[in-house]
Amino acid sequence: MNSSTRDQSEQGFMLALGRAVTHVWAELPMPIQEKLFEHAVVAGHRTERDESLRERLAKFLHDHHARTLAER
Repeated sequence: MNSSTRDQSEQGFMLALGRAVTHVWAELPMPIQEKLFEHAVVAGHRTERDESLRERLAKFLHDHHARTLAER
C-alpha cells in the first residue's frame, strides 16, 4: 500500500469515527463530551487559524445534539 492510499484510508477511518461520535454524542457522559470537544478544537486549529472554530463547533453540536433538537 503506498502512502497516498494509506492517507486516504486513514482519512476515511477518521471521518467514519467522527460521524459515529457525532451520532452517539447525546449518550456520552459530559466529561467525555468535553474531552472530545477540546481535542477537536486543538486538532482543528492545526489546519485552521480561525479562532471561531470553538464557537462554530459548539453550534454544530448544539444543532445536531439529540437532546437539544428535542427541546425545540
